[in-house]
Amino acid sequence: MSVSNHAQHAQDNYFMMLAIEQAKQGLYTTRPNPAVGCVIVQSGEIVGQGFHPKAGQPHAEVFALKQAGTRAKEATAYVTLEPCSHTGRTPPCALALIDAGVQRVVVAGLDPNPQVAGRGVALLEQAGIEVTIGVLEEQAASLNKGFLKAMRTQLPYVRLKIATSLDGRTAMASGESKWITGAAARADVQELRARSGAIITGSETLIADNPKLNVRSSHLGVDIEQVHQPLVVVLDRRQRLSYDAQSAYQLCQQQQTLYWREDDLLSLLRRLVSEQQCYEVLVEAGASVAGSFLSQQLVDELIVYQAPCILGSQAQAMVEVNPLSLAQQLRFQYTEYELVGSDLKITLKPL
Repeated sequence: MSVSNHAQHAQDNYFMMLAIEQAKQGLYTTRPNPAVGCVIVQSGEIVGQGFHPKAGQPHAEVFALKQAGTRAKEATAYVTLEPCSHTGRTPPCALALIDAGVQRVVVAGLDPNPQVAGRGVALLEQAGIEVTIGVLEEQAASLNKGFLKAMRTQLPYVRLKIATSLDGRTAMASGESKWITGAAARADVQELRARSGAIITGSETLIADNPKLNVRSSHLGVDIEQVHQPLVVVLDRRQRLSYDAQSAYQLCQQQQTLYWREDDLLSLLRRLVSEQQCYEVLVEAGASVAGSFLSQQLVDELIVYQAPCILGSQAQAMVEVNPLSLAQQLRFQYTEYELVGSDLKITLKPL
């Protein structure tokens, strides 16, 4: 790579990272739309930047172009996802960039949405705009794992969250479980909920713990009123629960709670995408439900909050799976680990 090419590569990475930081500002509010950021640069100077705050509102490029004004002409636009080419609730962003006279567009990754899928880039190139694709693609894609997967497969990105002791126990034999992990770990879970379109739990968890499973933290960096509360899905094959305004169970007092009474979890996930536009799903449930999702290979990411305590052999196991041999074991790859307060947060991907 020549010196000039190396400098251009470094500059592209720098400004795309800034665009990713812009996109993060909409992470908890854009659902079901993807979180997107845009930075417009003229002669090495940022002249406009913006992010997509909410479905139905202007996209990131529009905010950035408005800020840039006439300085967008012959500038470079850095966008974390391919500019849209279709008219939805807002006009096509590719045309807005063309009309503004930008000279070059740098895109982190293509949009797999069938309504876009390369058409945005094609429009830009047909207008004589230079397009560079693939700058910090992995980092940008991490913000929209659910959207990208759903557009490609019609299935959501599924995270399974488990809070456990050092010896892999989630509750005492009596069912007592509040609290194994500390306040910092519970606050971290609020971020997982805030970016999830749906939370899946089991009827046993609802009856035992009477959880709210809502987003209530004021430390997300956004107005809590702007965060869409996730749809709660209760797996209830024995039909023990339903809507009841006077119920002792908080989730049964909410008409929007969805009760799933079939065995087919794959059909549930497909329906969450097609009917509810839930592209990221968080499973917060007991050992049986966790085991079902894992054994059916429906989990994209396993997140374990491990507390520095031992609950003993009589306590409840974290997952109900019963492989008959080592050959049938469920194996995972560590992707991240960090201390969250006094607990260890481990993120894994199934192999």
